[in-house]
Amino acid sequence: MSNKIAIESLVMDLKRVAIGYNRGSTAMAKRFSVEAVKRKNEIDLGMLKPYIRKYILNIDEILNEKDTKKISEDILMISTLLFNYTKKYL
Repeated sequence: MSNKIAIESLVMDLKRVAIGYNRGSTAMAKRFSVEAVKRKNEIDLGMLKPYIRKYILNIDEILNEKDTKKISEDILMISTLLFNYTKKYL
């Protein structure tokens, strides 16, 4: 699978995580968190710019936070950055 497709799929999963936590639907957010981690592992990190690689590697740490509002905000920010990266560089 190409990096572009894998990252765009990750972006969609992360947005669903952010929406789930924002709405208070933890079950939905946790389900898409599992999917996001699977997608993250499909990405060839060596082909990415270092700042994007750092964000992708921090996803697990962010998803393990206790504060769902912080998770929602951070994950939404990362998904937007990744989306913009795919549009500009991939």
